[in-house]
Amino acid sequence: MPGAPPRTAQRGGSGGRHPPEEALMKVLTEYLAHPESHTLAYYESHGGYETARKALTQLAPADVVAEVKASGLRGRGGAGFPTGMKWGFIPQGSPKPKYLVVNADESEPGTFKDRLLLEKDPHAILEGVIISAYAIGAHWSAIYIRGEFARQHAILETAINEAYARGYLGKGVFGTDYDLDLVLHRGAGAYICGEETALLSSLEGKRGYPKLKPPFPATHGAWESPTCVNNVETIATIPWILRHGGSEYAKIGVFVPGEEGKPPKVDSRGTRLMCVSGHVNNPGVFEVELGTPIIDVVEKLAGGVWKGRKLKAVIPGGSSTPILTAEEAGQMCLTYEDCAKFKTMFGSGGLMVIDEQQCMVRLLEVLLHFYAHESCGQCSPCREGTDWLYQIVRRVEAGRGEAEDFKTIEELCNNMEGRTVCPLAAAATMPTTSYLAKFRDEFLAHVAHKGCPQRVAATVHGAAPAAVGV
Repeated sequence: MPGAPPRTAQRGGSGGRHPPEEALMKVLTEYLAHPESHTLAYYESHGGYETARKALTQLAPADVVAEVKASGLRGRGGAGFPTGMKWGFIPQGSPKPKYLVVNADESEPGTFKDRLLLEKDPHAILEGVIISAYAIGAHWSAIYIRGEFARQHAILETAINEAYARGYLGKGVFGTDYDLDLVLHRGAGAYICGEETALLSSLEGKRGYPKLKPPFPATHGAWESPTCVNNVETIATIPWILRHGGSEYAKIGVFVPGEEGKPPKVDSRGTRLMCVSGHVNNPGVFEVELGTPIIDVVEKLAGGVWKGRKLKAVIPGGSSTPILTAEEAGQMCLTYEDCAKFKTMFGSGGLMVIDEQQCMVRLLEVLLHFYAHESCGQCSPCREGTDWLYQIVRRVEAGRGEAEDFKTIEELCNNMEGRTVCPLAAAATMPTTSYLAKFRDEFLAHVAHKGCPQRVAATVHGAAPAAVGV
């Protein structure tokens, strides 16, 4: 909520410099600082796998789903859809096999939280898989991991082998009649495979093309069978919820009920792992309670803007999310509702900080180059539009732009967003339109000065222009 006091927060331990910490909330990061946190022995030493054992031996699948629904947990991959409700969409009466797929294809620029969990707490992910698969009636599961994650792949593969050897996976899990097999599938580094239907296409051995929805994966997923796709952070949260109860998790964060018969006014419960990068003194992964002001994350956890400079802008949820001005960032808290209020998105938790010396045209050029490169090419508006946008902004940054270019950019964006199979086109248009709307003067100045005013000034005065470091 805007103006709300700072809530609990915890550093996830991805770096060696530690900021002053406030009251702690440890759902996902409690054990990550231990050097043996990735081992089975350490995980079992603090009760690891006992929650899964209890779930499989004492609870019915419907009871597990009910606990997750009560927790208010929303998917941490980007869409923020309620996890328990998503599980409830899996048709239990279907004669087809049901599958659980974990999306570990973390490729949104600015996001590196799942990598931390894969490295530091792989058994928490596996315990989450066991509980989640049991809840939806799946006996086969897969973790689709990003191709570049070689180290994380090796750690997770070791953890899976350990779990099989201990009887936590395979035939008769925990001595019950429940069987569960788990496959670790390594992607090939395509950004588009972070989209769930493209991921499923790739998992099936096909080209990683997204598919039209509906039908949704809940009924027509992998190999046309009911499939639930959950993000790594979402899955790793499940053991905590089952151990402490959904109602306890629901007490974390911000919840404001609606009027009778109406949906909640604010429903942002739990914690999130925020990946803070860019121009801050102390970048890293921080676990924060939902409702924490963005400015507290930047200043109190990430050490503030580097080199004594002022804050210029913040990208709140990965490079595809609309940008915030410094003023907006100062008013906004980390809730889904505040994100909607400021017309941006929580996304994947990739919070990128931009200082006052950065050129927003150059920054947009870098982002658009990425999306033009990563378009899978299936849809014409995306295939042609992302590169067209990149070429225009590149021309403006190089000093060859014209005032008419901005009208063309806006027309392009209108003809791309919502006209493709998947949201990749929107991932390019959303930041583009927000940069143009909030920093339009910089774009116009590039046209007027025949290039970046900072670079022109630097050429005149012999000083080097600031580099884009996001």
